[in-house]
Amino acid sequence: MTTPKGPQLAVLSTADENDTRSATQILQPSGWPVPKGYANGIAAEGRIVVTGGVIGWDAEERLADGFVAQVHQALSNIAAILAEAGARPEHLVRLTWYVVDMDEYLANLKEVGKVYRAIFGAHYPAMALLQVVRLVEKAARVEIEATAVIPR
Repeated sequence: MTTPKGPQLAVLSTADENDTRSATQILQPSGWPVPKGYANGIAAEGRIVVTGGVIGWDAEERLADGFVAQVHQALSNIAAILAEAGARPEHLVRLTWYVVDMDEYLANLKEVGKVYRAIFGAHYPAMALLQVVRLVEKAARVEIEATAVIPR
C-alpha cells in the first residue's frame, strides 16, 4: 500500500446540503493555510456566466475618480451583469483583477475589502491579481473579469 504524495484535499460546501441555489464547493487542500479574501479553488456545476473585462465607469462611460471608487464601480457593474443572467454574488467562482499599479492596490487593500464585502458579501471565489502596463481606457486603474456558475 502506498501513501499518496502531496496534500489531501478538503472540499467545503458553501451551501446547505438541501440548497441547490448556490451549490459551490471551496477546494482547500488539507494542511494549506486558509487564504484571506480569496479561495484556492472552487468546484461548481451549472450554467456558466462570463463577463468581459469590466472597468469602473458608469452607464455614460464616465470613470469614477480614484482607485477605490473605480473598484466599487467595477464590482457594481459586475453585479449588474450577473443579475442580467439571474446570477448572484455567491455564484462567482473566479475573478481576475488587472491593476496598473500593484502598490496602489496594496495601499488601498483595507478599503477595497470593505467595498468588495459591501457588494459581494463574504463570498470569496478563486482570484488572480496581475499588474499590467496599462488598460485600454488610459484613465482606468483596474479592470476585472468574472466567471459565475448558476446551479441547475
